[in-house]
Amino acid sequence: MIAKLLSRVRLRDDVPAAALRAVLMPEDKAARAATSHQLIWTLFADAPERERDFLWREHAPGLFYLLSERAPNDLHGLFEVAPPKDFSLALQVGDSLQFDLRVNATVARGGGPGVRGKPCDIVMDAIHNLPVTDRAAARTSAMNTVAHDWMERTGARTGFRLRELAVLGYSAIEMQRGRLRASAKFGVLELHGILRVEDPSLFTMSIGAGFGRAKAFGCGLMMVRRA
Repeated sequence: MIAKLLSRVRLRDDVPAAALRAVLMPEDKAARAATSHQLIWTLFADAPERERDFLWREHAPGLFYLLSERAPNDLHGLFEVAPPKDFSLALQVGDSLQFDLRVNATVARGGGPGVRGKPCDIVMDAIHNLPVTDRAAARTSAMNTVAHDWMERTGARTGFRLRELAVLGYSAIEMQRGRLRASAKFGVLELHGILRVEDPSLFTMSIGAGFGRAKAFGCGLMMVRRA
């Protein structure tokens, strides 16, 4: 398994970052996801052909946690970067962990034999057959059920067993992708709970890979601590 580093970076409060804060940290969720994505990329984009090899999560406005193979490098002086720490969990079978996870959870739909289905947001998939006027009322119940089912399925293949789960929120984010391309919309679940480690090596590797989709936009990094 490739070694990982856990870093904490904070947008600077002094000039020039402070003067740009309203632009860098907009209130709109979609705009915030897009600008944060670009900001975090500046810490790792050391070559034009570089592919993303990191996960990130916004913990508070301007404060981010990063899990990466390389240490972040702030070439533009926008961040306060704490020294990275080796990501080492030292887990055993049966360990209980609290977790927080911001995730774009999807299910494949529309595929045939030998054809991979299109990824669909699990919440919208659960209510898409309802009349539009009924969807808002049904969404809360649906998101609790489908989030629990999704986490159980995910745990079965990534080395943990779900013990408790609270769905703290759900939002749909629509990203603009340029004048000539259709916008992209994805759902984000905010999850908190307790899990039991079943396969320490697999679970650690799975945290490093991230959960769900939309990882480039701040989803997928599971934060854990002893329960």
